[in-house]
Amino acid sequence: MIPDDVHNYYEELLQQHIQALELHLTRDDDYMADLCCLVLNQLPAHYIRHTVDMVYFTTPAQRDEMELRVQDAVSKSVAWLDKKENQRKNREQ
Repeated sequence: MIPDDVHNYYEELLQQHIQALELHLTRDDDYMADLCCLVLNQLPAHYIRHTVDMVYFTTPAQRDEMELRVQDAVSKSVAWLDKKENQRKNREQ
């Protein structure tokens, strides 16, 4: 059993970046779920128990690189999802 406090740090970075871009205010829940899956699948897993662990076990340069990876993955994923041919059709059909 995996303890509840174990999580992928990239999820936190993704959530912070989504909020900074305010994507959650302009996109629906389905879009956001697809976006999160696309982004996280582009990134390596980096599991931690506490966010403060990042201060002790990574350098500032490593943390900056992680943030840049998230920004790049979000940018690519939004561009892909926003292409007309990749938009979901009406779900009620």
